[in-house]
Amino acid sequence: MEDIRNAIVQAKKLKIKIHNVLEDPLHKNRIKVHVDGENKYYQLKALKRALPGVVVKGIPTVARAIINILDRTSERGRAGDNELLVEGYGLQKVMTTEGIVGEETTSNHVMEVQTVLGIEAARRKIIDEIQYTMSSHGMSIDPRHVMLLGDVMSYKGEVLGITRFGVAKMKDSVLMLASFEKTTDHLFDAAAYSKSDSIAGVSESIIMGNPANNCGTSLPALHFTAPTIGPPRKLMFESWL
Repeated sequence: MEDIRNAIVQAKKLKIKIHNVLEDPLHKNRIKVHVDGENKYYQLKALKRALPGVVVKGIPTVARAIINILDRTSERGRAGDNELLVEGYGLQKVMTTEGIVGEETTSNHVMEVQTVLGIEAARRKIIDEIQYTMSSHGMSIDPRHVMLLGDVMSYKGEVLGITRFGVAKMKDSVLMLASFEKTTDHLFDAAAYSKSDSIAGVSESIIMGNPANNCGTSLPALHFTAPTIGPPRKLMFESWL
């Protein structure tokens, strides 16, 4: 009962002080909550709706948890093993919960994985989630393409999306940013702040009509022996002289 009392007091949304939560002296398995101030009727109605949602034990950010029995052997375990599926947040608290194997705990929340385990784990999670989603729809992607995407989204030390905001943090080239989205905004900013562009990337080179160095069709080169060219013959009007 003391744990329930403390949970009610610590619930921030209820805003109940500890002296208003008392144990019933006549019934030891009951707790009385006193309401102060005006509009007590509406406060009691609000408490009646909110009290069942107070978390007494466990992780408040977890909505529910179910036990799943594996139907086949995979990297997650053998057929017949039990695994706990948790809906919500709180990867670090779940990993450190007594009885949970922290090394076997995974999450599909990329940003939370980055916060708890670091950027390398977030990169691995991006790759795994893309492959899992595609395979669930019966599609197969070469892992090298997905690994390249994971590298691009995480090489700055933080997870950046392939959006107008994420790409703006990834690249410094004005023309590359202008070729993606918000073309006029990037060009106006570049003109206003006198930005320079080295034209070193693929997008910039295509815009300017230059071959992209060490990339694509610019990577190979043709080597051949120069043909033997004989002495020029006289022109027709020279033979008349």
